[in-house]
Amino acid sequence: MAVDVVTFGCRLNAFEAEVIRREAEGAGLFDTIVINSCAVTNEAVAQARQSIRRLKRERPEARIVVTGCAAQTQSDMFAGMAEVDRVVGNDDKMRASAWREARDAFDIGASEKIAVSDIMAVKEMAPHLIDGFAAGLPRVFVQVQNGCDHRCTFCIIPYGRGNSRSVPMGAVVDQVRALAQRGHAEIVLTGVDLTSYGADLPGAPKLGMLTKQILRHVPELKRLRISSIDSIEADSDLLDAIAGDARLMPHLHLSLQSGDDMILKRMKRRHSREHAIAFCEHVRRLRPDIAFGADIIAGFPTETEEMFSRSLDLVDECGLTFLHVFPYSPRPGTPAARMPQVTGAVIKERAKRLRAAGEEALRRRLQTEIGATREVLVESEGQGRTEHYLPVAIAGGRVGSVVPLRIRGSDGERLTV
Repeated sequence: MAVDVVTFGCRLNAFEAEVIRREAEGAGLFDTIVINSCAVTNEAVAQARQSIRRLKRERPEARIVVTGCAAQTQSDMFAGMAEVDRVVGNDDKMRASAWREARDAFDIGASEKIAVSDIMAVKEMAPHLIDGFAAGLPRVFVQVQNGCDHRCTFCIIPYGRGNSRSVPMGAVVDQVRALAQRGHAEIVLTGVDLTSYGADLPGAPKLGMLTKQILRHVPELKRLRISSIDSIEADSDLLDAIAGDARLMPHLHLSLQSGDDMILKRMKRRHSREHAIAFCEHVRRLRPDIAFGADIIAGFPTETEEMFSRSLDLVDECGLTFLHVFPYSPRPGTPAARMPQVTGAVIKERAKRLRAAGEEALRRRLQTEIGATREVLVESEGQGRTEHYLPVAIAGGRVGSVVPLRIRGSDGERLTV
């Protein structure tokens, strides 16, 4: 049996899972389960631990290797689990040598489990040309950036990913071209801090320049999508591309985190409430039909009910359609973990109210789509997505194709045709 990769967390992990599988199998590993972990919340770490125990019960002969952000930040904890055979660092997992070393360690029965290098010492990012995505897969991801130079007080991810580093533009364009030629209709650019792209490259190109280069040099690409961005870093070229090229999907996911200025300062965010609202208004003037999603944290330390209400109001004031709600989770070693905490019951209740607001916002957006004709990417039998990432219940259609469909209704969660 070959290598199985179980992935938690972000879209970047989904891309990296393909690199892991390729390199681990190329190193000669077999009957191996790799847990590609996430460290963004305590719950994400707990889910990885639960999966490790379950998978060991189901496949007692398989070797279990843990990697990813949680493995980088909590390597001793995972190494202490009897079910785990090896812990591989978050940069190491992308290198063939790390998997050859794992194979050799298994062959000789080495007792040392941890193979985690200093992530902060990593300064460059090698491109990984992926050919392992199944041909015809509707949507695939391309990693263009990794790491983060900012230190938001709630976030452990820089310590799991290291400092910001970028893939050279030419290598990104080559990867997108290869995937488009393989028949993948939609490609998503992804990274940890995507709008910091290029600062470490010669000439310091920005995300907008990269986006324009892809659209210019890969005419066969049907759809390009941008994953989560920090609005304060959105450059003029990116906004110009949003306004001027229909192949760049009218959907942006924003890292907002809060709608209250004091909480934003305590988070060490760089934008204000006023900036978030103004950004959404400006982009909507450029692309009137754009859909916005956002990450918002419920129950950040010191958050009062009045402060929380400003986050709740942001759903309407920014015209958000998709809400990704994070109940605040203290991460050991972060400044926010040492701040006065909001009680768990209050965090849970506020997260519930935010999710309800997000569900209502989505229902309203779905209603506005009735009567329109949309280009729908067929994701699977019975399911597609519009340009705005809105889900559509469909009948028929070849998976991976993009078909024009007239929207006739909504069931409150999906569009219907």
